[in-house]
Amino acid sequence: MPRSLTRRLLRHLFLVSLASCLLAVFSRGWDEWDERARPEPENKPEPQKQVPAAQPARKRSHGRRLATTLSFSILFFAGLALSAGAGNTVRALLEDGSTDATATVGATGPTGPAGAKAAAEADAQAVAQATPSLHSLTKPAAATATATAKPAATQVVAPATAPTARAVQQTASAKRTVKRVTVRHTQAHKTPTKKQAPLPPLDAEASLPGATVWIHRAAVDPTPESARLRIQFARELVSYSRQAGVDWALVLAVLRADGNNGRSPASRTELRTLSLRLARFGGRANGWAAALSVSSEPTFADRVVALRHYYRAVGMASLVHGLLSQKRDLEDRVLHDPRLLIYPGGRSDVAAHKVDVRVLAVMLYLADTFHQVTVSCLISGHRLYARPGVVSAHIYGRAVDIAALGGVSIYGHQQPGGVTEQAVRSLLFLPGGMLPAQVISLLGLGGPSFPLANHYDHIHIGY
Repeated sequence: MPRSLTRRLLRHLFLVSLASCLLAVFSRGWDEWDERARPEPENKPEPQKQVPAAQPARKRSHGRRLATTLSFSILFFAGLALSAGAGNTVRALLEDGSTDATATVGATGPTGPAGAKAAAEADAQAVAQATPSLHSLTKPAAATATATAKPAATQVVAPATAPTARAVQQTASAKRTVKRVTVRHTQAHKTPTKKQAPLPPLDAEASLPGATVWIHRAAVDPTPESARLRIQFARELVSYSRQAGVDWALVLAVLRADGNNGRSPASRTELRTLSLRLARFGGRANGWAAALSVSSEPTFADRVVALRHYYRAVGMASLVHGLLSQKRDLEDRVLHDPRLLIYPGGRSDVAAHKVDVRVLAVMLYLADTFHQVTVSCLISGHRLYARPGVVSAHIYGRAVDIAALGGVSIYGHQQPGGVTEQAVRSLLFLPGGMLPAQVISLLGLGGPSFPLANHYDHIHIGY
């Protein structure tokens, strides 16, 4: 029962009992203590023998009757107050269900003042922790909750002589107020949501070293902001390379292979000097020989040639603004490049913008390197699962199968030094985010490349 109802009931009962007490004390009836003497008759009979009569009952005083009534009234109200307080305490304990309320009651009743103060402080701290969660509500609801919770918290932190039951009751009332406001806000702002169908299980396409897990989400740009060229540097690079008569992609590839990263990998003087040097070493006709003359390391020269093919394949605009910004242009180039032989279903995938930009770039890269590329599978025509329970990267447009390079079929040409090994090595030289996650054939050359027996007739390139 709430405190307000208990207080009103006690007040009404007190007024009724007080009125009954006053009526009983001051009303005068015809009982024996208020009985008046009756007049004697005129014709008196003769007196007979006197018999000693019993003494009349002693009259009761008003003060004694008032004291008795007040004593019983006080006992009644004390019992009523004790019953109401015990009922409120039991109800608060049942509704709260917390262990701190039980801990404050011992075998003989509530603990002492120290226990009451500790329990009150713990309950006040719990209410203070629950109150900040209401800041996300609307202003009227937040104001109501704060106005209700603050007085409760102030009353809980009472002096040491306050009873524990009262502190527990006030804390439970504050918690119920916070809970009601939170539930009301949740129900008001609850919007129906449609259940989405679960995505197919994503797992590695192969359980071998280098296998990846295909995640169905948009990929980041493989050319980060820090690796893109400044427009001013790109203009100077093209200008000085044209003056020297060499390819700008060769000059940039030498700078990148030499470790000159950043948005401006060289100054104007360095660009002019390097362009003239590559031209003097025969860079117009043989880029590999010119790169070898710069560093005298074959691996360095191989990397320079691979980077040169990649830069020419994606174009200067992709190096300045990023590959994602040039995806439509790359799709158009893939569809109209005579060096790329793509089956009809794959061309439809590219036209529908379903193929990842890295796959588009790697097809153009292979076309610039080997001058002819036969694409056997993109999305259309590939099965859903690479193996039981494993979704293929082709379904997400992140893989391509190459059946022939330079007019030479992959089938039967996967021996060491053959076209397959050349293609795998050139793929491993790709920069940064363009490096594939899987290069599967019958050869394993380290890194993301590994062999699978069912890839005897094509090279799988997956991102």
